Amino acid sequence: MKSPNTGRRSRLFTTAVGGLALLVLTACSGGSSNGAGGGTTKSVDMAAELKKPATIEFWSWLDGIEDEVKLFEKKYPNIKVKVVNAGQPSAEYPKLRTALKAGSGAPDVVQLETHEVPSFTITKSLLDLAPYGADKIRSKFPGWTWDQVSQGSSVYAIPQDSGPMGMLYRKDIFDKYHIKVPTTWAEFATAAEKLHKADPKAYLTNIPPTNGTVYTGLLWQAGSRPFKSTTATNLRVGIDDSAARKVSDYWSGLIESGNVSTDPDFNDQWYRGLASGKYATWLTAAWGPMFLQGTAKKTAGKWRVAPLPQWNAKEPASGNMGGSTSAVIRTSKHPAAAAALAQFLNSDPASTKMLASKQSLFPATTAQLNDPKFLDQSLPFFGGQKVNRVFSDIAKTVKTDFTWSPFQDYVFNTFNETVGKAMTRRQNLTAALTQWQDSVTGYAKKQGFTVS
Repeated sequence: MKSPNTGRRSRLFTTAVGGLALLVLTACSGGSSNGAGGGTTKSVDMAAELKKPATIEFWSWLDGIEDEVKLFEKKYPNIKVKVVNAGQPSAEYPKLRTALKAGSGAPDVVQLETHEVPSFTITKSLLDLAPYGADKIRSKFPGWTWDQVSQGSSVYAIPQDSGPMGMLYRKDIFDKYHIKVPTTWAEFATAAEKLHKADPKAYLTNIPPTNGTVYTGLLWQAGSRPFKSTTATNLRVGIDDSAARKVSDYWSGLIESGNVSTDPDFNDQWYRGLASGKYATWLTAAWGPMFLQGTAKKTAGKWRVAPLPQWNAKEPASGNMGGSTSAVIRTSKHPAAAAALAQFLNSDPASTKMLASKQSLFPATTAQLNDPKFLDQSLPFFGGQKVNRVFSDIAKTVKTDFTWSPFQDYVFNTFNETVGKAMTRRQNLTAALTQWQDSVTGYAKKQGFTVS
């Protein structure tokens, strides 16, 4: 299960600006021409290329990733990999963009959060991996995961882990106040009112005002589709579509009534809230359970896992929150070796098992998601529940047609300034949703997009 670097990292606006739309052709048209730096539209003879000596550099924030790299080097002894920890995303991305702008100092392979892939694709910074065999491993990944890294026939990264969303809940609190595990959002609202009335210091959940990934995951689940690129320079922005308004109206009611809290997450106050029982649930991703075990150790045995409450109980759905990838920088002098590393790390059975067991990443491959050893692990912290199996089933309900913007950092940053502020002030979120829409639309137009 994934560590929460997505949730914790500072939402600094690091996206390159100026003329983005002029560079969107590769990202939106599905063309696979990469230009300079080893890109090609023809299939590469990987067997021949991987016999050639090469030394490549790999940036990753994962502790212990060297172990998986050693597996790769054992299989391909002529290729040497220098692993560099360039810091968490908020530190890595500025370094990467600086190197790309300077034309030197960029790695061959880089770890990127899934939602950041479009922002580097649009600037033509990433190599199309399809000619290097990536198109042949498509079937190893769930469709919605693969769709996050591909455009048409082009593939710009390989999924490493994912974050389907579920609900972690305190069974002891639910039992104490005779609260049934909510399966619909209507039941959730009723439970929130019941708990807070019984204990004014307790809340059914916390909705963070400084973490747009949580709210975006909830929008995803509800069917909101805020972005779609229709042509190279056309972008549809629908942050305030009908599904998003439904979600905002719902949470407005809970927030304005005081039945849920709106504390910033991933700080000391929030950690204490998880440990003390202030929050009876945590709406989070598949990496959350492992993180919680280290954060609220004294609550061991009191937690359980369930799917998110549903808008339509007959059509189970979830959103995604987090996840990362391995991408190859287009200017790599050894594109075949770099592409092979990105693919091996995230599709080789031994490597993916190691990522799931040693780094505790929630798998992105179908094989690992269906591995009995992975699925049948019982976690004492969750009362012996088979947590992986719950989230593996949830992963099957994530819809495939969600896409990110080409400037997602800006989108998250303006979430904090609009919807996030409304949460903190306990004001109407739907009005703030319109402000968020207007801000992002204005920014997209300044970057040269025709917005619809």
